[in-house]
Amino acid sequence: FAASLAAARAPEWVVYAKPPFGGPAGALEYLGRYTHRVAISNQRLLAVDDRTVTFQWKDYRHAQRSRKMTLPADEFIRRFLIHTLPPGFQRIRHFGFLANCHRRAKLALCRQLLTCAIAELLPSPEQVGALTTAPPPASCPDCGAAIVRILMLPACRWPAQPHDSS
Repeated sequence: FAASLAAARAPEWVVYAKPPFGGPAGALEYLGRYTHRVAISNQRLLAVDDRTVTFQWKDYRHAQRSRKMTLPADEFIRRFLIHTLPPGFQRIRHFGFLANCHRRAKLALCRQLLTCAIAELLPSPEQVGALTTAPPPASCPDCGAAIVRILMLPACRWPAQPHDSS
């Protein structure tokens, strides 16, 4: 049983990608529907015992009729593991401006900021000068090793989100 699980867990991954039909927007819309799904939800599991698993599935060939299927436990696990990701892969999770919470508003802000001149987004020379005047510490406070400055990056603050006047 353990050997069959190991064999099912290690499928050969063949990746084939072709250009998306609807362009990048269509691909993002399509993938967005599937990134957070699991192989089967708990609601579809109807009965589980030592030897079999009974679950509900949709028959799309016959008017999307709901049907029941009972499989031996090892076959159910084999089919389930086909839909899990191999080690080192991770499901796509959107965060930041692509998070679902305020995606439409944040994308609009991104588009607006991208139309601005870059000079408007960067801090002024006076702001950068105020940040760079502090002397760096001569040694690391934790280990005592000498600190060598290689590059000093200016701080950059994004403008506040514009208020909607409508």
